[in-house]
Amino acid sequence: MGIPRYSAEEQQTLLPWGDARVPTPPTPSLTARTRDRVRGMLLGLAIGDALGNTSEGMTPAQRRDAHGEIRGYLPNRREEMLPVGLPSDDTQLAFWTLESSLRRGYLDPSDVAGLFTRQHRIFGIGSAVTAFLFAYRFGGRRWFEAGQPSAGNGALMRIAPVLLPHLRDMTEALWIDVVAATVLTHRDDAAVAASVGFVGLLSECLARPEGDDPPARWWPETFLRYGRPVETGIRYRSRVEGDPFEGSLCDRVEEDVYAALEGGESVLAAAERWYSGAYLLETVPCVLHILARHGSDPEEAIVRAVNDTKDNDTVAAIVGAAVGAMHGESALPPRWREGLLGRTREEDDGHVQELIDQAVDVFLSCSASSRSGGSTRSRA
Repeated sequence: MGIPRYSAEEQQTLLPWGDARVPTPPTPSLTARTRDRVRGMLLGLAIGDALGNTSEGMTPAQRRDAHGEIRGYLPNRREEMLPVGLPSDDTQLAFWTLESSLRRGYLDPSDVAGLFTRQHRIFGIGSAVTAFLFAYRFGGRRWFEAGQPSAGNGALMRIAPVLLPHLRDMTEALWIDVVAATVLTHRDDAAVAASVGFVGLLSECLARPEGDDPPARWWPETFLRYGRPVETGIRYRSRVEGDPFEGSLCDRVEEDVYAALEGGESVLAAAERWYSGAYLLETVPCVLHILARHGSDPEEAIVRAVNDTKDNDTVAAIVGAAVGAMHGESALPPRWREGLLGRTREEDDGHVQELIDQAVDVFLSCSASSRSGGSTRSRA
């Protein structure tokens, strides 16, 4: 598969993932309910990040000792210790991706790369994105050459907005954009499988009939249906001492998430068993296990992500996007929505909310001719 606006050289570098036979996701109906779900997906991402980033890096035990159970925004030293929602790199990179797509009308990885490098401060930036920025800005690498061989979660956390330009017409072109957005910073088999699997999951959430809460196994099964086809056989190992696991990301999901569900493990117990850092073989099982256990309750799902994992801002951002896409903005607690300042930069209050409004207007209300899915415009 391919998209004409990608040059032959760009498409070639997206291999070996670009020719995978990934199912075409359902096209959601363009209704008020879908608009609420799209808003929920984007707002849930920002809320999850903001709830978690003031205690990121603590173990769950350390966090409980310091804060008890977190169910609201903690006092933030970046805002005179007020309990408000501020962004980390999860929100920043996701919404700058959306900002670029709104300006261009489609995903333009080169424009996204330029936007990332022009920002003077990214909060909590990860090592892979830092290395990408150095390679792109100072190393003379083009967008499709600067991605790092990392199985970290720095691409997955910002992948949700890539779905938006395709909402009117879901085709295989979506997957080329998802792969491109991922390898921009994380040129890695697990990173691609995570992004494709999660975008497939989000698309199914947006299209699911209202009030039809899925069974627990639906969450990992849906992720695997989309993510498995792009895996190329690269094997990974667990970071947990004494854990003999060796296999792909989807192997990890199949072996651990189903076992945790069948054993009735809590989020905390499962996360302690396979760990809950920024490594995708930890992040993705945590996300899917939380959704499988608590996906019918958006508030509890995000609360468990914030309290029971180590890389809690990113896990909560990903979980927030999923439960927002399933249940809509209206299902997210008003106190969280009202306390989110909506920044993507240091003092652009309300920008997140403005971008969400624009995204709904552009990608769910405009004519199909203004979209990018079949565009023949070239960036070469």
